[in-house]
Amino acid sequence: MTALLLAIAMVESSNNPLAIGDDGLSWGLYQIRPIYVRDVNRILGSEQYTHRDAFRPECASRMVEVYLAHYATPERLGRSVTDQDRARIHNGGPNGWRKPETMEYWGKVRREIE
Repeated sequence: MTALLLAIAMVESSNNPLAIGDDGLSWGLYQIRPIYVRDVNRILGSEQYTHRDAFRPECASRMVEVYLAHYATPERLGRSVTDQDRARIHNGGPNGWRKPETMEYWGKVRREIE
């Protein structure tokens, strides 16, 4: 997943761990929002992360990995999971892999991977 995470970081923040976007709501390499952090903590069953951890590359990467490991599964999708699914879930939420509006985002991530 390393190539995917790097591609997402490039698309989201130009690989800038201190980036702030979306009128101050999205932070760090992966432009993580507070709701994403709350969901990761719910998945983990603990208040392990805060939104400020989005500025810490190791923590931010781990949050994305936890989120994708939870939502991008063969059981949820009914088939094998692809990087496209993972990128679209990161961008569009748990059902982002189904949302037509996440296809443009996937195109940007795919270009970074290639």
